[in-house]
Amino acid sequence: MQLAIFGVSTYVAWALRKDKLLGVSKYISMLTIWIAFIIYSVFQILPLPSFLLELLSPHSAAMYDLTNAASRYISTDLGQSKINLIKLLSYFCLLMLTLQLVNTESRVKLLLTTMVASGTFQAVYGSLEILLNASSSLVFGLEVNDIATGSFVYKNHYANFLMLCLCAGMGLLVTSIEKEKNVSPKDMLRAFASTMLSSKALVRIALAVMVIALVMSRSRMGNTAFFSSMAITGILALTLIRNRSNGLLILVASIFIIDLLIVSAYFGLERVKDRIVQTSIEQESRDEVVKEASKIIEDYPVFGTGGGSFYSIFPSYQESNISGFYDHAHNDYLQFVIEYGLLGTILLSAIVLFSLYKGLRAMKKRKNSIFKGVGFACSMAIFGMMLHATVDFPFQAYANACYFVLFIALSMISSSLKIRTRNFTAQNI
Repeated sequence: MQLAIFGVSTYVAWALRKDKLLGVSKYISMLTIWIAFIIYSVFQILPLPSFLLELLSPHSAAMYDLTNAASRYISTDLGQSKINLIKLLSYFCLLMLTLQLVNTESRVKLLLTTMVASGTFQAVYGSLEILLNASSSLVFGLEVNDIATGSFVYKNHYANFLMLCLCAGMGLLVTSIEKEKNVSPKDMLRAFASTMLSSKALVRIALAVMVIALVMSRSRMGNTAFFSSMAITGILALTLIRNRSNGLLILVASIFIIDLLIVSAYFGLERVKDRIVQTSIEQESRDEVVKEASKIIEDYPVFGTGGGSFYSIFPSYQESNISGFYDHAHNDYLQFVIEYGLLGTILLSAIVLFSLYKGLRAMKKRKNSIFKGVGFACSMAIFGMMLHATVDFPFQAYANACYFVLFIALSMISSSLKIRTRNFTAQNI
């Protein structure tokens, strides 16, 4: 996947070599933050003089003193940090490709549709494995129980992926809602029928299928993140979108009523609810991991331990009351602070918050329904990921991270892309 991204990026960069900044000059603010973070990540794996390392990261210097290493770095796990840097570069190339190639309304809708199709495939595959009582998965040959995981190994990554694809589908449906000023019951019923029976009916069916699979994943935070982010974004949309349609309110309400209360009830919603209710701090070890991992921040506060180094640094802080091996912190916020320090986390936060601002701005400022819908999808995806990351590590799954990068790019596009009117003049509408 990474080789494909790097290869296509090289070709597109060559094709656009005569364009100003390779055709992404309007997105220079976002790209500047990304490049700053990449430079910061490179700095973590650069060999540093002993005196400088002792000044910047005393505990990293002390660790290298114990090993008598010839070269010393801020990163405590050079190999993993290099791998993480390659991933980061692939995310940046994917961002660039999206900004360069998704430059028309039709391509924006095609990208969202592709994401919905991908999520629907995963939903059908994951659900059928359970409903057909398959003994092992087709992808990895893993044992199949009563929890849907699709082609993913970890159910929470599967649920998070479905949540992102559901966001894309919600964005597509929002783009199809017409502007209306009448608010009579007849008009509201007409708006509902129009949404349910229009050309977007397939998208609506796909959303229902994905919600079923999401519930069958039995992921507590996956389900919570989806419905919470949809509610938050829906309320914001009703506040921000001027001359909004009655269909917007009905659309969000229908997801809750039809999917949450009716469809999902037949596919294990009660079991998800029971898991949430029965969640016990005494039975959960994640809070202990967070508590012990927080001690790492005290030793590596500013520059962190290096990208991807959590799994190798945590065992030295792990107490005997925590059993098992933890390669991730089960809290992406904590893991980012540990690995990248406060400086790196500030840069990452700036990327996400700037994208959220652009998505919300598109809902408020753009007149074109396409960009309002994209802004809705991006805002919902960001809220969903921010919620899920509080108790898990969705950003560590490569497929999920790539989709999130697509939403980051789409938030920029929804706020800035100019479309051509009939007289072929570019307008920011």
